[in-house]
Amino acid sequence: MRSPGTRRATALAVALFVFGFGQELWFRFLPAYLRTLGCTAFGIGAFGALKDLLDAAYAYPGGVVSDRLGTRRALLLFGALSAAGFTILFLWSSVTAVFASLFFVMAWASLGLPATFSLVGEELQGDRRVVGFTVQAVLKRIPIVLAPPLGGLLLERYGMTNGIRIGVGISIVLSIAMLAGLARALPSSRPDASRTTRQAVHLRPALKQLLVADCFIRLCEGLPDVFLVVWAIEVVRVSPAQFGVLISVLMATAIASYVPAAALAGRSEKKPFVLLTYAFFTLFPVAVLASRTFGHLLIAYAIGGLREIGEPARKALIVDLSEPSARGRSVGLYYSIRGFAVAGAAAIGGALWTIRPSLTFVVAAALGVLGTLWAALYLPSHGRLMEDHR
Repeated sequence: MRSPGTRRATALAVALFVFGFGQELWFRFLPAYLRTLGCTAFGIGAFGALKDLLDAAYAYPGGVVSDRLGTRRALLLFGALSAAGFTILFLWSSVTAVFASLFFVMAWASLGLPATFSLVGEELQGDRRVVGFTVQAVLKRIPIVLAPPLGGLLLERYGMTNGIRIGVGISIVLSIAMLAGLARALPSSRPDASRTTRQAVHLRPALKQLLVADCFIRLCEGLPDVFLVVWAIEVVRVSPAQFGVLISVLMATAIASYVPAAALAGRSEKKPFVLLTYAFFTLFPVAVLASRTFGHLLIAYAIGGLREIGEPARKALIVDLSEPSARGRSVGLYYSIRGFAVAGAAAIGGALWTIRPSLTFVVAAALGVLGTLWAALYLPSHGRLMEDHR
């Protein structure tokens, strides 16, 4: 029989699945949608930069709200805000609508991130945290395997504008279902009074070293991220449906790597899995740049999927090294600092793209090398991590 804590963690994972399926039908196609609406490469870069900036700006306030209101009410609030963003995008088809809706759409993923970490951290202890983050990650990514090909078919059949609108409409329906289910599954509870939001939050030394490496790696990811669909469709000349298949390959590879990696990471050092993840982050832009056919891209996106191999271990490490009495704010502070550090990545990627598209991928790979080396040199081993934790 499952414990109440396991049931709550499962309810959260199912919510991530339902919400993610609807959004993944269309969200990754937004750069191509913006292109259809007449947006320049700089404008697409600005869209990616705004997405990263909101990711940064929302993380810490999300942690404060989570600690103050409690996980249940915080998640319901953030889900409702995202649903409002979907509605804007459904009713209004323009570049302005895409940018305006992003302020709301990002609420679930960014404001809600500290709350999801807090829930797993509260309900699962020790090695079960790695398993918990693995289950959560798998159920969050299965929609990314299934939805983008379906979204690509919608775009091919109904056109870019109508296809996006249909996908967003499905998101609205699924988000309402998710909020109703989450309201029933998570019990009402008052936040822990010991979690005062006036107390200063500090990151432990080991967590700071992980944060520095993470910033380099997320810059590596962020420079080409919004241009991946443009590269695939305009340079390699694949169809929207084929690009959806690429996303499915990427996520299927990630899912396949999670379970064995999480099992090993739960019993041994987490650092090697973090380094392996960073190495694949570095290789992915190189593999995409070298691709000239759909078959080449399939290999590149399989490499991209392996970027997730150490993600459950990395997330468990963040929770392990966060202050238990202020976990929401600790996680929020970590992701807020990281987010602000990489917020301009897409804009830089757009500027490099206007000079030469290949520069975006080359500079990204160089930043990945720096992040991997930083983690290898400065992230402490398991024994030293535990000393730092104490």
